[in-house]
Amino acid sequence: MRLVVTADLHFNHSRSRPLAEEAIERINAGGGDVLLLVGDTAAADGDALEKALSLIRFSGPKLFLCGNHELWSQADDTRELFETTLPRRVRALGWRWLETDPFVAGDVALVGSVGWYDYTYAPPSLGVPRRFYAAKVSPAAAERSTAHAHLLGDDVPPSARDIFVRWNDGKFVRLGVTDEAFLAERLDGLRKSLVACAAATRVIAAVHHVPFRQLLPPRHTPAWDFGRAYLGSESLGDVFLQDPRVTNVYCGHSHFAAEATIGHLHAVNIGSGYREKRVLTLDV
Repeated sequence: MRLVVTADLHFNHSRSRPLAEEAIERINAGGGDVLLLVGDTAAADGDALEKALSLIRFSGPKLFLCGNHELWSQADDTRELFETTLPRRVRALGWRWLETDPFVAGDVALVGSVGWYDYTYAPPSLGVPRRFYAAKVSPAAAERSTAHAHLLGDDVPPSARDIFVRWNDGKFVRLGVTDEAFLAERLDGLRKSLVACAAATRVIAAVHHVPFRQLLPPRHTPAWDFGRAYLGSESLGDVFLQDPRVTNVYCGHSHFAAEATIGHLHAVNIGSGYREKRVLTLDV
């Protein structure tokens, strides 16, 4: 079985779309047995998601994972979008919603999740209190916002007050629970998917957010490093490390290509971004 994997097509983004179309052409020309999209294909609002998925002509099973950008919407209820609306739209185009519907072919299974984050990748050296990460604004951004000025306090070091970042999940995603609680739900879903594939002897896993520190991009500026809080969580990787059948793990989200052997598995950050699209293959 040849698995074709890509992520972060960002089809609704004007700079990214031509590159996404080229990547789709490569997928259509290259063929394969199973296709897996690991999130951030397109934002939910409008029809960019349908346009992107409809361009892909692939004869084998097509597996879809949502990313955080699929959850970006003007709608008030992200939970309804994630649990009902997006799965219906994806399935209507002939794709499998891998989040709740793992794929099994013979003795090989594929499981996946959007994942999420719990701020554990935030560098302690920045000195930013946790409440800023939960609000998805840095101290300098909070100073310029009447809605977030209450976050400021004596425990914010001067160096942190120069960091200006707003993470757009805070503007466009309304989960109704904390990030930690949503991540816990996704971890439970991954465990259930693994149990559902009990007959498989080999498992390939995918998660949009980064499940291992070894796959993170390098440290850079303080503003860049503030955003590391939202790249994922090692608790995602722990789920895979606890199952000896998991041989390969794919992620996206950070737009930084990386790979590492961690315990008994091989982990890959696909590394697609706004300036480059990568399409990978795995022969199982």
